Amino acid sequence: MTTTNAATAPTVVSGTTDIPKSSSSNSLSSTTGSTLAGNFQTFLTLLTTQLQNQNPLDPLDTNQFTQQLVQFAGVEQQLKTNDQLTSLVSLQQTAQATQALGFVGKTAVVDGASTRLTNGAATWTLGVEQNSNVAITIASSTGQNVFTGNYPVTAGANQAFNWDGKGNDGTQWPAGNYTLNASGKDSTGNNVGIPSEVQGVVDSVDLTASPPLLSIGGQSYTTDKIKRVVRPSTSSS
Repeated sequence: MTTTNAATAPTVVSGTTDIPKSSSSNSLSSTTGSTLAGNFQTFLTLLTTQLQNQNPLDPLDTNQFTQQLVQFAGVEQQLKTNDQLTSLVSLQQTAQATQALGFVGKTAVVDGASTRLTNGAATWTLGVEQNSNVAITIASSTGQNVFTGNYPVTAGANQAFNWDGKGNDGTQWPAGNYTLNASGKDSTGNNVGIPSEVQGVVDSVDLTASPPLLSIGGQSYTTDKIKRVVRPSTSSS
């Protein structure tokens, strides 16, 4: 396959951002907690009043008293469980933010067809399951075809395609988002599926989103979408 050298990715400085909590989750947790706590306090008041006003000649049945104590313990345990779950959710959000920040400045690979042309370089990775003749079409963000080409490609899971941003007529296209479409045919002329991946530098992290979103080539991805982290190549493949 004909490829071009990828330009060195620009250095990106990222700041830190406080981790927000979901307003809907807070509202639900607050409402549930206050309701349960209110019932708990009401139960204690009723139980205490009941004990203080027993008829000496007809005291509270032992079985009923035991059942009420069990209810008392159950409600108390539920309140403690809710508090612990809230702490666990907070810890999980912190862990997600820490993990996301660790990707900033690294070159990551995700499934996709759109990436950003920066400093005259854009990179895609193609999955070619068998030897094929691959037709490449690259379109701008407005849908205009800016480059087409046909290449014989040997089978391989990670075939890098590097574009230097130049059209078929030699015109240098400006920086921006571009989409690659790849289709292939084998030696018998049958169509072959060519899935594509996007490789780019994680230039920022949005910690206001839950889960946090990584920005790669002008697109946003969650950390679970990252397939691998690679060291960018500076040589022709």
